[in-house]
Amino acid sequence: MTAVGDGRGPDEAASVRTAPVGLDVLRLLGVRATGHHGVFDHERRDGQEFVIDAVVHLDTIPAADDDDLAQTVHYGVLAEQLVAAVERDPVDLIETLAERLAALVLSHPAAARVELTVHKPSAPITVPFGDVSITVVRERA
Repeated sequence: MTAVGDGRGPDEAASVRTAPVGLDVLRLLGVRATGHHGVFDHERRDGQEFVIDAVVHLDTIPAADDDDLAQTVHYGVLAEQLVAAVERDPVDLIETLAERLAALVLSHPAAARVELTVHKPSAPITVPFGDVSITVVRERA
């Protein structure tokens, strides 16, 4: 398959397409889950909503070439995994939760790097605020 109007044969067009120009980006934003994380008794007892944004860097060319979901990150499965991870084993800090979630994303073989944000919109703060969040950036070793 030759790129339209480039005058090259199939091998030349493919080599340009697979040149290492960086990774593609999959964004999974606004995943909502209830967790019992925090340092206060009422946070552990009552729970609260956490909102997760995952920006996953990966090479989508193999999946696109083969039209094969197994060669990319299945965002539906990832969303369910993120929710399950928020719902289990309470921790004190959203930083700890963010590390857990980033490791989960990187457990997907296609994921090379992740920017993972945990929002805690109902954080126990005594002044008006819009959001509290932590963003961690992790990549595969």
